Amino acid sequence: MRLLSVEPPVLRLAFACLASSITLSRAFAGFPCDELRAERNSTYKDAGYCFKTAQAIREFGNADCRYDDIADVPLSAADRKKIAEIVADERRNGCPR
Repeated sequence: MRLLSVEPPVLRLAFACLASSITLSRAFAGFPCDELRAERNSTYKDAGYCFKTAQAIREFGNADCRYDDIADVPLSAADRKKIAEIVADERRNGCPR
């Protein structure tokens, strides 16, 4: 029987943050590029962003999207900080953009 239907990257992040007092950026530091990208894009998806790339549309879809320009996406301060930390980790890890 399957009790949780949470994606592994999200689950690992939740446990990492709960298990210690590390900062969010430290929690993302060990994530592979595809998991960092997925976490960043899921935040944009939840806020209503309309994806442009075929890969992002395939993975997240554009159903119920409302914002074509990423600058128009209404994000909380916490989400903006989270995205900034993910982007910084993507750069440190040499992830393609």
